[in-house]
Amino acid sequence: MSTSTRSARLGLRATPQQEAVLRRAAEIAHKSMTDFILDSACQVAERTLLDQRLFLVTESQSQALLDMLDRPTQDNAGLKELFSRTAPWEN
Repeated sequence: MSTSTRSARLGLRATPQQEAVLRRAAEIAHKSMTDFILDSACQVAERTLLDQRLFLVTESQSQALLDMLDRPTQDNAGLKELFSRTAPWEN
């Protein structure tokens, strides 16, 4: 993370115990407090955003999804072509 691209300012308050734990962890990680806190917070934020498994829908939306899943499959030329390609990471 480059400090020259940072433009947003975030503020937070911590107990002395929290500060001590964060400062020690940052030292062990050989990072500044700012880098340690931002890296840690971003990792947790990304996991939280990626871990969205609960979707709340109305009964009619739920039924529409179930109806779509119950439909017979249809040929899709675009998907066939896509899946016939070699994956970029296999080149």
